[in-house]
Amino acid sequence: MLLYHGSNTPNLQMLTPRQADHDKPYLYMSTSKIVAGFYLINAVERPYYWFPYGFEKDGTPHYHEWYPNALQEVAKGTTGYIYSVDIKEEATLPLANIPCARLCTISVPVTNCLKISDCYQWFMEHLQSGSFVLKKYETKTPEEISFFEQQVLADLCTQNMRANPDCSYAKFIQDKFPIVWNEYLLSGK
Repeated sequence: MLLYHGSNTPNLQMLTPRQADHDKPYLYMSTSKIVAGFYLINAVERPYYWFPYGFEKDGTPHYHEWYPNALQEVAKGTTGYIYSVDIKEEATLPLANIPCARLCTISVPVTNCLKISDCYQWFMEHLQSGSFVLKKYETKTPEEISFFEQQVLADLCTQNMRANPDCSYAKFIQDKFPIVWNEYLLSGK
């Protein structure tokens, strides 16, 4: 089974499981090169993440811009690497809610590496070919924006960002969604 892994680290010969937000270390891979590419453009520093993507009904990945020019802002000038691996399907586990994602608990040798010098340019080429859909901020309805803001507010509460207001995720929300951040502070949660 051919799988892809997006990383900003060059020259990897072996992909190794790492601890993320699950119960144990996993190697995260995808059957989709585009989805692996989304992981090259995290808008916040780890251990936090900002990957606003999903899937159309036909399975085509889409990227949501929740503020103007979001994709360009996070991707332009960013260098990344999409590593390919060949692994037996039974050595992987599916990840709930992401149909193309596969998890692995063992290290896997890299079979190929695609260096992307400018992620934004790479995404624009794939956008033109129909490999993914860009859902621009300007096309969002007030209902969609309100629903999204409530999700962010709930996430801030769950992560107790009041205790860590200077972390990269909290700073990102303060900068890009100040109304949501102020609502969070006023909520007392």
